Amino acid sequence: MPLHRKDLLGLQEVEPDEIRLILDTALSMKEVLARPIRKVPTLRGKSIVTLFYEPSTRTRTSFELAAKIMSADISSISPGGSSIVKGESVKDTVATLQAMGADMFVVRHQASGAPHFIASQVPAAVINAGDGMHEHPSQGLLDMLTILERKGRLDGLKVAIVGDITHSRVARSDMWGLTKMGATVRFVGPSTLLPAEVEKLPVEVYTDLEEGIADCDVINVLRIQLERQERGLFPSIREYSSLFGISRERLRAAKPDVVVMHPGPMNRGIEITAEVADSENAVVTTQVTNGVAVRMALCYLFLGGAANVAAA
Repeated sequence: MPLHRKDLLGLQEVEPDEIRLILDTALSMKEVLARPIRKVPTLRGKSIVTLFYEPSTRTRTSFELAAKIMSADISSISPGGSSIVKGESVKDTVATLQAMGADMFVVRHQASGAPHFIASQVPAAVINAGDGMHEHPSQGLLDMLTILERKGRLDGLKVAIVGDITHSRVARSDMWGLTKMGATVRFVGPSTLLPAEVEKLPVEVYTDLEEGIADCDVINVLRIQLERQERGLFPSIREYSSLFGISRERLRAAKPDVVVMHPGPMNRGIEITAEVADSENAVVTTQVTNGVAVRMALCYLFLGGAANVAAA
């Protein structure tokens, strides 16, 4: 079953069957990643452009690695090394790249909605790699894949997302994706870091950490963006860590086999202790591996794939 959409701009508009297809395809991609020679000709002749207006290590590298493993041609564009620095508009940039034959754009932008605008301007597929305070759908998908592998299901699980929810596109994609698949999602954090009108979202809300993670199957710990402290959204790093940092002692409130996730990069000793980050409960490195598999699946499905890649 192919995907019946041109672009992946957010998980809010994606159907559960489409999520299942992407996750099933990503599992096939993990078989490719386990081979001695990680190279398949599946997307030979396809051209993928990564267009990142914000810095990125994990997301950009994993999309580029995914494309190379599948034999696609990959071009990487950033503001500092292109005509963007000369004032070229987003519209003109993508029009130029489209004219060169791009089949897919992978876009990260500081403005919410930028990938949606680009998708309206080009016939190529557009994958949102993170826009403003909106969504980061491929991160949500890799988080779901990681939970599915560890727990065997998504339906019926309790998942706590802890930290700066307001500014987190990961939290939004996780929320939409997990709730569509039958999980219960909790937002946990100080009231100053919770979104306005959070009560209208399909989540449970907690401002006490131990109450928020009580009996949870999964805890996704968000990175505290240290620049937020300068804006007075919480009194101090020390106080935040004391009240909302995930430590071994705090984990006792959750289920004994709780899965601890983090989108990275981690501030060890602030939102998560080194002991927890390196524990058997943590799946941070698995998330990174699954990021490559999910992004392989997205490139494959949005560029016309329909068969099982394991046969390639």
